[in-house]
Amino acid sequence: MKFNTVAAAAALLAGVAYAEDVEESKAVPELPTFTPTSIKADFLEQFTDDWESRWKPSHAKKDTSGDKDAEEEWAYVGEWAVEEPYQYKGIDGDKGLVVKNPAAHHAISAKFPKKIDNKGKTLVVQYEVKLQKGLDCGGAYMKLLRDNKALHQDEFSNTTPYVIMFGPDKCGHNNRVHFIVNHKNPKTGEYEEKHLNSAPTVNVVKTTELYTLIVHPNNTFSIKQNGKPEDWDDEEDGDWIPPTVPNPKCDDVSGCGPWSKPMIRNPNYKGKWSAPYIDNPAYKGVWAPRKIKNPDYFEDKTPANFEPMGAIGFEIWTMTNDILFDNIYIGHSIEDAEKLANETFFVKHAIEKLLAEADEPKFDDTPKSPSDLKFLDDPVTFVKEKLDLFLTIAQRDPVEAIKFVPEVAGGIAAVFVTLIAVIVGLVGLGSSSAAPKKAAATAKEKAKDVSEAVASGADKVKGEVTKRTTRSQS
Repeated sequence: MKFNTVAAAAALLAGVAYAEDVEESKAVPELPTFTPTSIKADFLEQFTDDWESRWKPSHAKKDTSGDKDAEEEWAYVGEWAVEEPYQYKGIDGDKGLVVKNPAAHHAISAKFPKKIDNKGKTLVVQYEVKLQKGLDCGGAYMKLLRDNKALHQDEFSNTTPYVIMFGPDKCGHNNRVHFIVNHKNPKTGEYEEKHLNSAPTVNVVKTTELYTLIVHPNNTFSIKQNGKPEDWDDEEDGDWIPPTVPNPKCDDVSGCGPWSKPMIRNPNYKGKWSAPYIDNPAYKGVWAPRKIKNPDYFEDKTPANFEPMGAIGFEIWTMTNDILFDNIYIGHSIEDAEKLANETFFVKHAIEKLLAEADEPKFDDTPKSPSDLKFLDDPVTFVKEKLDLFLTIAQRDPVEAIKFVPEVAGGIAAVFVTLIAVIVGLVGLGSSSAAPKKAAATAKEKAKDVSEAVASGADKVKGEVTKRTTRSQS
């Protein structure tokens, strides 16, 4: 009866704790309301209500020129929508462009108000990606399309010429943030894709991620994720350098700073010795293989001067839907891009992290010690409480006690096995010591019998000799 009461109380407390966890996980902090930014840029998109006037889904057709009977079919059947996120919403009323269909090709584009010419300027490309269902296999990258008169949004496809491709892409073991430049050979007029080596990896989480590309006029570039450099590690503290205070007394006197041993010039020093060489009259220099001049070779000393860009497009295939894009910035100001991130990303990201942490399970289904102790924390208390729990349950149902506290049952069994082994060893040792004693006693008795037999034989012989002597005398 006592056990039933305790078990019922424990179950009730566990249920209350679970209910509290559920209520806490459902608690939503007060969300800020979305307000359009006042920042200006060559292209800035927050997907307000008039977004359809700028963005056009692709109606490109599949190439069926080799099949006369084939009907025309759209190559990009994936649908797009602008809506608020349902997973960890950080700002109320903040909408984004959402990929709606899994396992489908999607394509959509928007023209710039005027072409973007980056010659001699810093190019900043920044946008948010929210993987509401994760990312199993697919892309979430953007393309900055080359400006030309034949740029038709309705026919946007994978063959549409682009200048830069930037953003996350993951499928299987391939996980990278793409940065690809479609570079033109000025001699041949052909374009070649230049891929970034050692690209950063994609952080696959359900909270919003911020991707930033900065290309400087000096031909250097940087990629940031969530406002941090690509090689940033939140868990790495780095080398601590103690702060130093300059000593004002060192300005007027000598002897401060690192000490160096005084040196005296050696007048006989002739320099480092080297073995004398004799000129080889047949030497022709270091051998080099013969080369054929490459007529297509060129050296681009200003690769950051990209061709003019006229539009932005998302042309992706993905197995996972509900990928959300938001707060796209394309311009030339690093400060404005950071200001936009402070107004949008860093506000929502802090709230999303709180929601994600609250959504994590806060209890463990596996049975624990009654006082929730660990063996290494307090071994004596841990063993005592486990044993008390085992004995309490065993009074009612021994089998249930073994199932619920198997470590105690195993310990008791080990103790019994050890005791049996000790007893068997002692019995075997006693029997082995008794056997030599018995053998010694038997040997002693046999020796006594032999000596008695020898003595009786000697007496008998002596008697025979006496008889013979008596007869001879008579």
